[in-house]
Amino acid sequence: MNETLKRTISGAVYIALLLTSILFSTESFIILFGVFLTITIYEFSNIVNLNKVFSILFGILIYSVVVLVSHYNKQTSKFINDSLNSNISLETNIKQLDLILLAITLVVSIKCIIFLFYDSVQKISTSSKYLYLLGYITLPFLFIVKISFGTHDYNPKIIIGLFVLIWTNDTFAYLVGKSIGKHKLFERVSPKKTIEGFLGGVVFAALAGFLISKFYIQPKSEFSNMSILIWTIIAVIVSIFGTIGDLIESKFKRIAGIKDSGSIMPGHGGILDRLDSVIFVAPIIFLFYQILYYVS
Repeated sequence: MNETLKRTISGAVYIALLLTSILFSTESFIILFGVFLTITIYEFSNIVNLNKVFSILFGILIYSVVVLVSHYNKQTSKFINDSLNSNISLETNIKQLDLILLAITLVVSIKCIIFLFYDSVQKISTSSKYLYLLGYITLPFLFIVKISFGTHDYNPKIIIGLFVLIWTNDTFAYLVGKSIGKHKLFERVSPKKTIEGFLGGVVFAALAGFLISKFYIQPKSEFSNMSILIWTIIAVIVSIFGTIGDLIESKFKRIAGIKDSGSIMPGHGGILDRLDSVIFVAPIIFLFYQILYYVS
């Protein structure tokens, strides 16, 4: 089969599966990203040479427990005859848990960025591998789920908008870079990325953010009065940190001496190859939402 046709078919299946699960229900969305997490951990374990069974069990246990505690406490509390103060305490504890997990993720993200700039690093210590497994792979999947809830209930438009911004940035960074790109962005890690392509991705992602806020996000959504500004800022965050996330994954693959994280998507590589941007962006977007919530 023609390589372009394979890429088109596998890409279409991926997008259809993603959108269907997001739009169908909260549960289908959470389950799909649990499956994505499992595959991603498997691929990452191959790249850095970790025990696959232990790594998958470790990641799925954390994902399942935190999702159940965070998003199903209202349902479970119906069966408990507690006072209003107890419910408030429960929500406070969940917010404190979110902040602890966010702090861990951001620390590991900083470690990943520092790792990106280390020219001499050719081997990764075992302790660092498990730290990356926790903060670079597992916890970001939790924040993908959490940001889809905004500050209130599940809102599929938030996560769809985020993916649209990532796809827009990736597409136009490639097109602009291929057309007029002359200056390398980070040649020793990703020789094909250019500064021109990066800037083109930022501009078109910002335009997409404007269009999403104007025509897709409903006026009654949270922070609606500043929706255009917020989604434009989110677009810039996605462009910058999505590119960094892509470079970090490229660094891991370069050290391992491989081209793709896997082969589950013909013509595209593995699930980690498709989600490397969003898993690095998600904790930053979650932090941005928390800042908006407290400021408002």
